[in-house]
Amino acid sequence: MNESTVPTGRAPALPLSGLKVLDLSRALAGPFCGMILADLGADVIKVEPPDGEMVRTWGPFQDGISVYYLSIHRNKRSVALDFRDPRGLELLREMAAGVDILVENFKPGVMEAMGMAYETLRERNPGLVFASITGFGRGGPYSDWPGMDQIAQGMSGLMSLTGQPESGPTRVGIPIGDVVGGMWATLGIQAAIIERQRTGQGQRIDISLLGGLVGLLTVQGQRQLSLGQTPGVAGNDHPVICPYGTFAAADGPFNMAGATDDMWASICRLVGLEELIDHPDFDSNTKRAARRDEVKRRLNERFATRGKMEWTQALVKLGVPAGPILDLQQVFSDPHVRQTGMVEEIEHPTIGRLEQLANPIRMSSLGGRSVRRAPPLLGQDTAAVLEGFGLPPERIQALLDAGVVRGIEQGDS
Repeated sequence: MNESTVPTGRAPALPLSGLKVLDLSRALAGPFCGMILADLGADVIKVEPPDGEMVRTWGPFQDGISVYYLSIHRNKRSVALDFRDPRGLELLREMAAGVDILVENFKPGVMEAMGMAYETLRERNPGLVFASITGFGRGGPYSDWPGMDQIAQGMSGLMSLTGQPESGPTRVGIPIGDVVGGMWATLGIQAAIIERQRTGQGQRIDISLLGGLVGLLTVQGQRQLSLGQTPGVAGNDHPVICPYGTFAAADGPFNMAGATDDMWASICRLVGLEELIDHPDFDSNTKRAARRDEVKRRLNERFATRGKMEWTQALVKLGVPAGPILDLQQVFSDPHVRQTGMVEEIEHPTIGRLEQLANPIRMSSLGGRSVRRAPPLLGQDTAAVLEGFGLPPERIQALLDAGVVRGIEQGDS
């Protein structure tokens, strides 16, 4: 047996073990990025004001703790620090000198005003990967506009594609701009870390909510760029494939994706519409898409005779992708969701048993689990984190006594 493969009895290192992250971000995009890095093993230190960042006040609440906060801060450590105190800012700069990654999503100019511009920080830490998430990016006429998720959804064109013809543009049901911005930032950070292994140098990464969503437009964006076609709201139908969308069974809607001619033939045989398989009006996807309303009408007449799960199972058996439309209560009670580990359980210091969404990445080095630490209480790790940065106990105590930082014993339990 190779020496490197001899079992040691210790858990394998997580993919990003050894990387230290200073997370100065707020709300969602930056914290979501930090959570992914933490899930993958980085030591993510969330720094927030002594009274907590804004999302701690956003309801609803579980046992007095913001559900919003719980949803995006697992696996992190918390430091409460006064950003307005010069001693707090100097401490932040010291910490930035000792980390691999810094994540921030302040308005443009705020980091510079705090004396923490990338150009300043890299003088002490040339290997620093500095990830900045803004609404509209640096440069351009909107660069100093405040950015929020729904504003970016609208300006990216995403809302113009989402919704029903009768309702008009509709936002996505989650803050997709923030989530996607955080995911793009995570991807850029990991690429920068890999490049640093070759060059020894860090770099600045700029992600905008607007750019992150424009980068998702895929075929709809290419239709506009290549053909000058301006798509409108697609409702629950695929914009270019038919039959692909939502259909009406006897007990409610379900989704089906008949993406090929062979699938079309299988669907027709299943519902007793064999005459449509080779009909000159429906014998290609282009023709079916041009007659989408008639295709849906003919299929729905047959689908109305049986339940959605019965149709789903029959279609899946034929190799046609299909599935019921579930609400979240149904999702989290679904046996497949549970058996594949999409929800994990952790012990929270005040809530007790806490269920959390799992990271969907499956890797052998993650050990089959992504939620290892509960979302921290405010200031829960202040003293331990500062000690890890080399601060002596007397300096830590002086900072606590002066209110520059706050520990768990000074906060709510």
